[in-house]
Amino acid sequence: MLPKRLTRLHLALLGGGIAMAGLGTLAGPAIWAQIAGDRGIAPIASTGDFEVSGIDVNVTGTSAEDARAKGWREAERLAWQKLWASNGLGGGTAPALDPGTLDGMVAAVTVEHEQIGPHRYIARLGVTFDRARTGGYLGMRGAIARSAPLLIIPVLYEGGVASVYETRTPWQRAWAEFHTGESAIDYVRPNGGGADSLLLTEGQLTRRSRNWWRLVLDEFGAADAVIPIARLTREFPGGPIHGTFTARHGPDNRFLGQFELTAPSDEQLPQMLADAVHKLDAIYTQALQEGKLAPDPSLNMAPQLDPKLINDILDSLGPVRQTLPDAPVEAPVPGTAPAAPAAAAAYTVQVATPDGAALDAGLGALRAVSGVQGAATTSVAIGGTSVLRVTYAGDLEALAAALRAQGWKVTKGANALSIRR
Repeated sequence: MLPKRLTRLHLALLGGGIAMAGLGTLAGPAIWAQIAGDRGIAPIASTGDFEVSGIDVNVTGTSAEDARAKGWREAERLAWQKLWASNGLGGGTAPALDPGTLDGMVAAVTVEHEQIGPHRYIARLGVTFDRARTGGYLGMRGAIARSAPLLIIPVLYEGGVASVYETRTPWQRAWAEFHTGESAIDYVRPNGGGADSLLLTEGQLTRRSRNWWRLVLDEFGAADAVIPIARLTREFPGGPIHGTFTARHGPDNRFLGQFELTAPSDEQLPQMLADAVHKLDAIYTQALQEGKLAPDPSLNMAPQLDPKLINDILDSLGPVRQTLPDAPVEAPVPGTAPAAPAAAAAYTVQVATPDGAALDAGLGALRAVSGVQGAATTSVAIGGTSVLRVTYAGDLEALAAALRAQGWKVTKGANALSIRR
């Protein structure tokens, strides 16, 4: 079974890979192996709630249940203080709230790690605060400004191998589990399944073709891309893991920031990667505030024409003179009936539409053909092939010839045409 989202771009990639591998019977399985199998991690649903992770508690109680209840209340109090300090309010001193009010603001408590004894509770917890009930205490009103949609390409270098979505990696999981709702960055996070491993690879970082980047970004509905890079090295198996994390942006792979973290062992690796994701998000947020994260204008392939320049050119040409005499109107021959107008017929026209401008150009070209009585869209697929319904007073070959005269590449089918630039 083919992946659910296998578009024309994916098929082109598959066809190109098969052509490179040769026409032998091994080409198909070799390419199919790159998209088959259980790969990809679906991102969690992100809301605007506030998440505070890494809260350590160590409390005692009259029983295991009592100790755990006290530990969760202590985690809520510490998380509230940390949330207040992270927003830069009150010099880091959070207002004292009674346990009932504080508990009503908490949407969820996440257990990252816990040890339960008969009278003791030791744990690391995460606390999620409801935005609607907490925003008022933080002085937040209305919506916050966010970036344009940015496609995230998480690259992991480990053991001399670079990977993005070819396999399930802890770096991809860290970004999939990141709560993006409270971030100023509008991340577009692919799940990595299906043909995503063909489109988004480490080689994408070195590509400079704006047309290729535009096709990839249109596939995921993004305006630009951010590239968080993680390089992991191990001192010895089971020992400390050193990570170097780099924030990059755009098709030119521009550097924004870098830092290093260390995990004592494999058990602490997920927490180190989660901390790295938050630090990288802070770097991207700062870059957004400084105006460094604006979408690259060269990614917009639509031509920008200056109306004033067009008017100046038309004015310089002067008035247009009639150089050809009007064609004489032939009188009908006595005793003969006037020629009947050609009957209009409906045809299907498929148009390659990598963007909205291509769809508009296709409609404009059809409506400019003499004899076309109507042209309307029946199916729109930006980034693929859109389908138009055309009513034309003439045969299909004449319509194809008129479109070729406008510079379109036309393929004729059964009562249908396929056109592209």
